[in-house]
Amino acid sequence: MKKITLVRQFLFMIFITVNLSAQTTTMADQEEKNIENALLNPEKVIRLDLSNQNIDTEKIDFSKFINLEYLSIENDHLKELPKGISSLKKLKTLNLSGNDFEDLPNNFTNLTALEELFLNNDLNFKFEKNLKTLSKLPSLNSLHLENDELNRIPSEIKLLKNLKKLYLSNNQFEKFPLEIEALHNLKYLDLKNNLIKQQEIDKILELNFGFQIKL
Repeated sequence: MKKITLVRQFLFMIFITVNLSAQTTTMADQEEKNIENALLNPEKVIRLDLSNQNIDTEKIDFSKFINLEYLSIENDHLKELPKGISSLKKLKTLNLSGNDFEDLPNNFTNLTALEELFLNNDLNFKFEKNLKTLSKLPSLNSLHLENDELNRIPSEIKLLKNLKKLYLSNNQFEKFPLEIEALHNLKYLDLKNNLIKQQEIDKILELNFGFQIKL
C-alpha cells in the first residue's frame, strides 16, 4: 500500500513539474524585448517591450502581432508614431512615454480594445488638440499624463466619458482642476507632486468629489 502511495506521489510531482515547465515556456513565448526574436513568431507575442531602444520602428510590421495586448516604446524619442500600431486590434495597454511627437495619427482610433495609455514625459504632446482623438477610444479607462508640464485641464476633458483613472502627478497645477468634475465615471485621480499649496489641499480633502484623490 505504501509503495502505491509513493508511486502516486512520484507521478503527481512529475505532472506538476511538467505543467510548470510548460507554463514557463508559454510565458517565454508571449513576452519579448528583442524585436528580431519577436518577429520569428509574432503571433505568440502577447507583451512587447521596445523601451529605451534605438530601433527604426517604421521598419516593423506591427500587423503581424495579431495577439499583442501590451506594447511599450517608452523613451525611444520618436518624432511620430509608427503607423502600423493602429492595426493592433487586441492591444490593451500602450506606453508612449518619453517620446517627441506632438499628435496622434488619425487611425489611432482603430485601437478599440485599448484600455490604458501612458503619455508621461511627452513634453511636445498637444493634449488639448488630441482630446477628440482620445475620446474615440471606446475602451480607454486609464490615462497617464505625468511629468508633462501641464498647468491646466481643457474643458474638452469631458469627452473622455469612460475614463476611470487619471494620473496627473509631477505637473504644474497650482489649484485643483475643476474641469475634472465633468468626468462622471472617474474613480481615481493622482495629483501628487504638483504646486498645490497645503491650504488648497486641505480644502480639496474636505470636499466630496465622488472619487479617490491622491495628493
